[in-house]
Amino acid sequence: MLIFKKWLRMGEKSIDYLKKIIQHLYFGKILSCAALSEELNKSVPLTAKMLNELIEEGWVTETGFAASTGGRRPVMYSLVPDVKYIVAVAMDQLNTRIAILDLHNKYLSDIAKFELRLANNPGALAVLVQKIDEFINNSGLPKNKLAGIGIGMPGFIDFVNGINYTFLPCEEGSINAYISKRLELPVFIDNDSSVVALAELRFGAARGKKDAMVINAAWGVGLGLILNGKLFRGHDGFAGEFSHIPLFENHKLCSCGKTGCLETEASLLVVIENVRKALAEGKLSALKELPPNHFELAWEVIADAAKKGDKLCVELLSQAAYTIGRGAAILIHILNPEIIILSGRGSLAGKIWLAPIQQALNEHCIPRLGANTGIEVSSLGSHAELIGAAALVMEHFEKM
Repeated sequence: MLIFKKWLRMGEKSIDYLKKIIQHLYFGKILSCAALSEELNKSVPLTAKMLNELIEEGWVTETGFAASTGGRRPVMYSLVPDVKYIVAVAMDQLNTRIAILDLHNKYLSDIAKFELRLANNPGALAVLVQKIDEFINNSGLPKNKLAGIGIGMPGFIDFVNGINYTFLPCEEGSINAYISKRLELPVFIDNDSSVVALAELRFGAARGKKDAMVINAAWGVGLGLILNGKLFRGHDGFAGEFSHIPLFENHKLCSCGKTGCLETEASLLVVIENVRKALAEGKLSALKELPPNHFELAWEVIADAAKKGDKLCVELLSQAAYTIGRGAAILIHILNPEIIILSGRGSLAGKIWLAPIQQALNEHCIPRLGANTGIEVSSLGSHAELIGAAALVMEHFEKM
């Protein structure tokens, strides 16, 4: 992917250090030479030399001086945003979005959206590759301007070997290898909720936090765990299946094949179903009906109505939020996190989530355990998975 022709004379260790500087500037946005040398445990003179190399090659630029703290103000550095771009793909069970982001996480163009149902769809992977290829070709960018492709997707993901055990069957084994071979770019996949948590850790509400739970409220109810400042995936990479905590004896069949899972009472699909049912029963609401057969648009209509104070939508959304809070109370007893972040598609409804989740925590948490756990709605919103997919590529940058 990267051919540092001029830098080959510097040796492999120096090239690795150059890559690490690029990686840290991507995640840190603007850093001083001293801050970089401290984070990377290298000398200031060596870091300054490497920064000059990167400036000469067009990767890094000086952004001016840091704010005054009483002493000499250090020069600050950031990446040149358009030196490379990243293809980010955000998938759920029903829809897929594709975007190209620069190294400042700004979109190159509009986000492409298309329906791609994953369940019982053996041809979904081929369609995905075709759509990504078309999007790249339409962007007009040559392949050498692209750092790689990051994909967040639902399912049980072996992110090391690039395997999805739930969706997107791949006869060649690795989804990463399958897509990379066809599009001639490095490819990295991970579970959608882990990708959302990565975005929050690197750029959102979990930045600087040691222990956090990131709830991905969507067609399921995913969870990304941040422990000791790092994304926690568990022994096999499957940690965070929050949707499938068996909380109820409601005999409702879950997508996992079990009954009574959290997902059966708290997913956005359940909220949409409950609103449709209430409207059909003649319950009072500013809404007359929901868009038929279009879950994403239906959710946007409900969220907008709830934010405008529609009683029915607020009530039904609050029921789902309270249920999520019940599940979160269990995890607080186990993990005692610093913060719970409501992210993903569900965060479109904003602060309406907070009060019912807090009420559930008040009722179901031992006060001492939950007293110092904050709750926050993500500012990244529905963009979290795309930003996290881009970050997934840069997490692997130094190894590429």
